Amino acid sequence: MTTQVSQAVEEFDIVVIGAGISGIGAATYFTRELPTKSIAVLEGRADIGGTWDLFRYPGIRSDSDLHTFGYEFKPWRHDNAIADAHLIKGYLRETVEENELTGLIRYGHRVVRADWSSQESTWTLTVQVTDAAGTTTRTIRAGWVFAATGYYRYDEGFSPEFAGREDFGGVVVHPQHWPEDLDYTGKKVVIIGSGATAVTMVPAMLKGAGAAAHVTMLQRTPTYIMSMPRVDSVALALTKVLGEQRGYAATRFKNIWLERGWVVWLRRFPNAGRRFIRRENRKRLPEGFDVDKHFNPPYNPWDQRLCLAPDGDFFDAIKAGNASVATDQIVRFTERGILLESGEELEADVIVTATGLNMQLFDGMPIALDGTEVDITDAVAYRGMLLSGIPNWAMAIGYTTSSWTLKVSLMCRYFIDLVKHMDAHGYVDAVPVADPDMEHRPVMDLQSGYAKRGAKFLPKQGVSAPWRMAMSYQEDAKALRGPVFDEHLRFGTARPAVWTVDARSTADV
Repeated sequence: MTTQVSQAVEEFDIVVIGAGISGIGAATYFTRELPTKSIAVLEGRADIGGTWDLFRYPGIRSDSDLHTFGYEFKPWRHDNAIADAHLIKGYLRETVEENELTGLIRYGHRVVRADWSSQESTWTLTVQVTDAAGTTTRTIRAGWVFAATGYYRYDEGFSPEFAGREDFGGVVVHPQHWPEDLDYTGKKVVIIGSGATAVTMVPAMLKGAGAAAHVTMLQRTPTYIMSMPRVDSVALALTKVLGEQRGYAATRFKNIWLERGWVVWLRRFPNAGRRFIRRENRKRLPEGFDVDKHFNPPYNPWDQRLCLAPDGDFFDAIKAGNASVATDQIVRFTERGILLESGEELEADVIVTATGLNMQLFDGMPIALDGTEVDITDAVAYRGMLLSGIPNWAMAIGYTTSSWTLKVSLMCRYFIDLVKHMDAHGYVDAVPVADPDMEHRPVMDLQSGYAKRGAKFLPKQGVSAPWRMAMSYQEDAKALRGPVFDEHLRFGTARPAVWTVDARSTADV
């Protein structure tokens, strides 16, 4: 494969990085509401979808209902509210086609560096373009960057070092790198982990002609797991009565408030929530099952993300005897499987390390301001989407306690209002400025392992608005639909020398 450097430079008003669910949604909003702006979507992979194109493990599906995970402008038409990846990807393809985004998306375009020039008020993006002929390095300039790159590394998942791994005689695989030709038919499978991926894979690997003989979920710590209907019967009824558009809007409204009420109740009354979830788990599990050992987390509900089991499929697999749960510590891998602290050896032909993600923003690319690289961990998130000290750069980070896309839609609306405000006043730069003495917290305020590990690689948040990352759609709807700016957001006009703060930045909206 050859590597060349192209001397041609392209310029756009807005560059969206990533053609996953966030990037496609953003491009749709921007083309509709900012029709005079030139827009490009740069996607490093060969297809759209992001997460839904990368992961290929058995059963991959949403962990949120598609009436809130989908876009507000495009109804979810499938009966299944909890949807498999291929349905979600089909939904994204329809969105691209219906909104004529095909010509905007450039595949095989990976942004590897971003440089801001204060004098020109422009980002210069170094892009590696990969196609059948090889790899070419190109330059693209942009007035704004909207980074819809997700929050984890695509090239590697998190996999701890396990003693004796080389002794194991079977296959070890990580869900993020699932081999297409992996055959687990009639085999014993051990899945290490208890998050959404493991809860999804256990029943999925027991279905169909290629089903495993037995699947064991090996967890160090239990997780809260709740059953949820795969089909939202109320949504179907609302659509039948109100029609597709109004029925979808009504269902979306219903689910936003139900989900929020559920999260608030669990966090406000954690002991009552524990008892409720335990009672529901016992109903689904076999008589005499040790619920307190395997389904009694040492933390409160929503300190970590709660997992869903559509139609109780995870519990049904245990009840049928084809799946089991082991709660223990790993001593080492053995030739036949995994040795636990209790002395038990779990036999396995296939071991799946569903041990989580490696968190990373912006695909790990260096970001420089006037030649000096910035450390994004020093930045503070403003209104959940801009970063202090970094001009004309927005990021798409969704909710962790609700559907990811709900927040992204609000971010896009705010971004559009901000760009329109800047155009109306002749501003070319916008940058949040944070108080250096501000109290900070991790930007993802969860106790999950991946969130704790990743905190040192991510920006920070403050403890009060506009620097706090709200995890409530209702709160964000007020904040992001309110005034476009405040005293923390500074604007600059075109200047002959360097970027400066415009004195009019604190004028009335």
